[in-house]
Amino acid sequence: MKIKTIGLAALLLVGAQAAQAQSFDVSDIRVEGLQRVSPASVFNAFPVSARDRVDERELADAARELFATGLFEDVSLAREGDVLIIQVVERPTIARLNIEGNKQIADEDLRSGLKQAGLEEGQVLQLSTLEEIQRELEGVYQSQGRYSARIDTSVEEVGQGQVQVNIDINEGAVAKIRQINIVGNRDFDDDELRDVFELDDKPGWFFGWFSSDEYSREALAGDLERLRSFYLNRGYVNFNIESSQVSISPDKSRIFVTVNIDEGQQYRLGDIRFVGDLRIPEREARQLLEVESGEIFSRSDVTASTEALRSRLGAEGFAFANVDGIPEVATSGDTVNLTFRIEPGRRAYVRRIEFAGNTTTQDEVLRREMIQLEGAPASTQSISQSRQRLERLGFFKQVDVETRPVAGEPDKLDVTYTVEEQPSGSISASIGFSQSAGVIYGASLSQNNFLGTGNRVNIGAQRSDTFTSLNFGFTDPYWTLSGISRGYNLFYRETDYEDSDISTYSTDAYGGGINFGYPINEVTRLNFGAAVEDLSLKTYRDTPAEIIQYENDQGSDAQSLKLTASWTRNKLNRGIMPTAGNYQRLSLESSVPGSDAEYYKLRARARQIIPFNEEQTWGLKFSGELGYADSVGDDPYPFYENFFSGGLGSVRGFTGNTLGPATTERNGGNDRTLGGNILVEGSAEVLFPMPFVEDQRSLQASLFLDAGNTFLTDCYDVPDGFSSSCESGVDLGELRYSAGVGLSWLTPVGPLTFSVAEPLNDKDDDDTQFFQFSLGQTF
Repeated sequence: MKIKTIGLAALLLVGAQAAQAQSFDVSDIRVEGLQRVSPASVFNAFPVSARDRVDERELADAARELFATGLFEDVSLAREGDVLIIQVVERPTIARLNIEGNKQIADEDLRSGLKQAGLEEGQVLQLSTLEEIQRELEGVYQSQGRYSARIDTSVEEVGQGQVQVNIDINEGAVAKIRQINIVGNRDFDDDELRDVFELDDKPGWFFGWFSSDEYSREALAGDLERLRSFYLNRGYVNFNIESSQVSISPDKSRIFVTVNIDEGQQYRLGDIRFVGDLRIPEREARQLLEVESGEIFSRSDVTASTEALRSRLGAEGFAFANVDGIPEVATSGDTVNLTFRIEPGRRAYVRRIEFAGNTTTQDEVLRREMIQLEGAPASTQSISQSRQRLERLGFFKQVDVETRPVAGEPDKLDVTYTVEEQPSGSISASIGFSQSAGVIYGASLSQNNFLGTGNRVNIGAQRSDTFTSLNFGFTDPYWTLSGISRGYNLFYRETDYEDSDISTYSTDAYGGGINFGYPINEVTRLNFGAAVEDLSLKTYRDTPAEIIQYENDQGSDAQSLKLTASWTRNKLNRGIMPTAGNYQRLSLESSVPGSDAEYYKLRARARQIIPFNEEQTWGLKFSGELGYADSVGDDPYPFYENFFSGGLGSVRGFTGNTLGPATTERNGGNDRTLGGNILVEGSAEVLFPMPFVEDQRSLQASLFLDAGNTFLTDCYDVPDGFSSSCESGVDLGELRYSAGVGLSWLTPVGPLTFSVAEPLNDKDDDDTQFFQFSLGQTF
């Protein structure tokens, strides 16, 4: 069926009398030609009713209104006496919408867009809509650089009053950029400016498939803005892009871009002054600036300075302060004077802080995290830090904050924190594997927000080839209103190294402890604790001679009272797989005088991550750990408290816990290590994103260089008749090095970590592993 597009049909008045211009009274209205459209739809759109008096002009206007509904292909009017007849020809409805050839635009998205434009199965077909959609689709593909794209449409009759609309899409190929010309540059050469562009006209011969030589309007607009920023950040205040032309080859496969620029003159900063109501000392304000007189003008530095001033004023309660950095070329012609115009507005105070969405968590738990207080000046910094503290609790999936002015009180605000709770407790069973401990399985019951009080309760049990552990813990993070925490814990550990890579022995230990935490500031915390432990030592036929002698001298049982203290400073941006920030921790553990084993243990850890790009997917990571331990008095340091090195989280490429001074063999046992009372470890890594992975937060890859070992300041005694294999002292030449690739992945079944590493200076008696991995999480 061929559908014709027509305007308004001529008004036809047929009746007993000839057509005439005079008006008449309509006694009735009859509609003819309806098939699917209801008469009510016609009468609602037709502005003439029975008993109206109308003339030809009014009837013509009424017919136009009915035609404008788009429901009819033709509308005509007739008259039989005083009866008005509306004769219509309905437009066909779309029975089927067939789309073929689309790959770049998903079928679901395309149909959704067509629906919004009025093209949908079951709707009346309007050819004007179909033609408009055809043009818009071609424009969409052209904006992607697909200038050869073609959109063909056709209509087929499939039944009485029903049609099938076919949309055949030939997306074509993206036109390639073959030349980018920059005209008007004097101070910077073409190659340097083209490096600013993400678009590329010279794809590499080997990695060409990764190049950005496919044209799109959005990409070119972004590159022009990057070019503008390049000049403005180098002092070219009057830089201007005069024009940009894009030409296409006749076959629509190649693009040629020409950008005409006027560099202008490079300027340095002259006078820097403040106008308006500064509200803070000018000396302090100048210290916040990222700009300085005499240096080359930079727009990015000016923006950073205005943000720093705005933030500082917000911290003083001026939540709606306006700060503008206005450059003005000096009369000398070679400098730019910079004026910061400051309008702090009125100081705002917080009238009320409210919480929404916390159906389980008590308001008190949220309110005690608030740095911003009711009745105090509204500090944007305090409001933001309060939100961050709520996020760090781990009780909420998302935290949003909204500030609203109080009606009739322009100097007051209400602050509302809206939280989306997530399960903060779990009953779980887990299974994992690590090459150092074998199969690990266990169960745990934990509740980080016990009954909505914010207290933490956990009960756990784990078992593997080398250890068994049971633990119970309770922590009140706000034992006092000032944020001092108090916790208790009970534990039982059974460790059997008979089948491990460590020297053959086993220990059973049980005990309990109490700990307190003191917040120094937002990122720094002190922790103190005390614990009692009862430990039993068991040896075997092939246990090394050093352990046999230690048991002979010190016995197989040890009861100790341990005191611990630590200082932690954590400025990492994430708790899991951070991409920026730093972390430091110093800890001291010591048994009190009178314990069976009197010793102390010092440990220092540090980590620094330096991101390379704004998305923080590339970065440089440094980490290190130093440990020193010794006995108090003449007794030897307990070997079971030694440090160990090697394996994942240490020096990759070497078998876990195998680095260190060798033991003395006994009864055919293996020559293994006891670890050492000195630990030296360090690592340097280049973090990089995995290609073709959208969620980089759950995957982190790195190229690494590891170094480390353990040392003994004094060798352990051996029984008579044995010759010790130990070499004491710290020799940094004995550090072991390895290099390789590591990957951490948060999988649905638990964290997976693996590395492929090659030892760089291993010796004949070292245990090495090229591939190492760990699945699951241990307590």
